[in-house]
Amino acid sequence: MAIVDRLLTHGDEYSKLIVMTKRLQVLLDDEELAEIQATARRSRQTTSGWVREALRAARQAPQPADIERKLAAIRAAAQHQAPTADIDEMLAQIERGYLDADKR
Repeated sequence: MAIVDRLLTHGDEYSKLIVMTKRLQVLLDDEELAEIQATARRSRQTTSGWVREALRAARQAPQPADIERKLAAIRAAAQHQAPTADIDEMLAQIERGYLDADKR
């Protein structure tokens, strides 16, 4: 058994490490790390393998429909009738309001 093999958790990790190019460091509190390690053990995986799998799953998961929710809110707001004016007129009114407030 090579020295490298004895330093690794699993014999096949060395070949996987050759193709890996970046290291990601994530800081966790002791309790959270212990939970992740226990979950990985139950899955019969290394902690790093379990984390890589979880990150892949998170990237592939459908993203929340935030865009649709935001568009629905804009459409609903556009249905309301509210007093409005030319943008330059509205900005002038706002500015006058600030100036009047400063005089008080």
